[in-house]
Amino acid sequence: MVPLLLLLPLLWGGSLQELQGYELRVQESVVVQACMDVHVPCSFSYPWSSGNSWHSSDEPFIYWFREGDPHYSDAVATNDRKKRVKSETQGRFHLLGDPRDNDCSLSIQEARLSDSGVYYLRVERGRYVKYSYREKKLNLQVTEKPDIQFLEPLESGRRTPLTCSLSLVCDGPQILLFSWAGDTLDAMNPDTLHSSELTLTPRFQDHGTNLTCLVTLHGTQVTLERTVQLNVSSTPCLSAPDAPRNLRISLSFRNSTALKILQNASSVLISEGQALQLLCVADSNPPAQLSWFWGSPALESTPISSTGVLEIPQAAAGDGEVTCQAQNPLGSQQVFFSLSVQKGPPPCSSETEEQQGSWPLVLTLIRGALMGAGFLLTYGFTWTYYTSQSSSPAAFLAACWGFLLPSPHSGHFLPDGGTWTWAGGCGRGTPAAAPRDSPFLEARPHPEAPGPQHRPHL
Repeated sequence: MVPLLLLLPLLWGGSLQELQGYELRVQESVVVQACMDVHVPCSFSYPWSSGNSWHSSDEPFIYWFREGDPHYSDAVATNDRKKRVKSETQGRFHLLGDPRDNDCSLSIQEARLSDSGVYYLRVERGRYVKYSYREKKLNLQVTEKPDIQFLEPLESGRRTPLTCSLSLVCDGPQILLFSWAGDTLDAMNPDTLHSSELTLTPRFQDHGTNLTCLVTLHGTQVTLERTVQLNVSSTPCLSAPDAPRNLRISLSFRNSTALKILQNASSVLISEGQALQLLCVADSNPPAQLSWFWGSPALESTPISSTGVLEIPQAAAGDGEVTCQAQNPLGSQQVFFSLSVQKGPPPCSSETEEQQGSWPLVLTLIRGALMGAGFLLTYGFTWTYYTSQSSSPAAFLAACWGFLLPSPHSGHFLPDGGTWTWAGGCGRGTPAAAPRDSPFLEARPHPEAPGPQHRPHL
């Protein structure tokens, strides 16, 4: 009579809980690098009595199957020469021990990514020992990380191509499915995230975030991934994390696009009521937090602005210091300038070159035009007056040819010894008598005139 204990495995074909007397001892999780060899120790037991002659001559057979494959399908490794073995594992999966010694150790050579999966053991001996161990199974993980290649460091705002690749030296040709994941990809079109190539335009806030490439082997549940941390630089010259440096302040006035770069500890003089815009920038990686303070920032002082731009819409009279501070986890830097706001019109020092414009040239031209007009008016009045009193205008033209000093002998002697002399310049030519009531004449004593000398009564 066949013991009932031996019939149950036959009827059930194995169960989720091992039957009494059936036990498997194996490492349930094994991880191996692709193309490497691995040895998995294993032993098993089942109800057996070597004293029973009716089955003592039967050879035990053990089979390793993939999870999901029935026991009548091809095995991955077995000592049963009549059982077919999968072509992808033939010659690479071997039984190391002797099943008669309850040894089910498995050797895997040149592990492939496609080998990843769950395997279960089955034992058969004679007609009545046929049992699949379901409680304990071998979970084999063959690992190979994809490689993400791109030009470092990433620069904020610059389009950068990234490539994800996977080496399949031991697997041979495989269909690979790529995908990308990461916070920096939230705003991108999802259709562009299923390729081995990705074009990324990083932002300042993407610094320190993770980007992951996932590769799935088509037709399997094997998914491999690699994750990198993004290093986004604020300027092309920074290749590694750095404390803030090259901190600088630019100043501009309202209605003017001109920027004036201020040196540290410089002074600015403006008029009350003027509007200013201050811009503070720094080279920093990661990007620095920019803050503005009145005076020197104390340990817990509150900034007047927490951005890189400070606007003063209407400056009030007074003096003080304005400080910009740049700070990131690696350090901080400060620059300041002295601001003096005075009452009254804007001082010249606060004008930019664009505000000064061409005023000096305009004033020079106006001054020259006025001098020319005065010369023409003076000459015109002299000509008009003389020609109206003289019978010979040609004599005037011959005698008067510019504003020259008079000749000591030109003019007309007065009865009292004085002489009329041109104050405006008739001389060095033919003398001409001037009328006594001419406004351009003055009375001068003649050195050779006798008698008392006195100014004429006009």
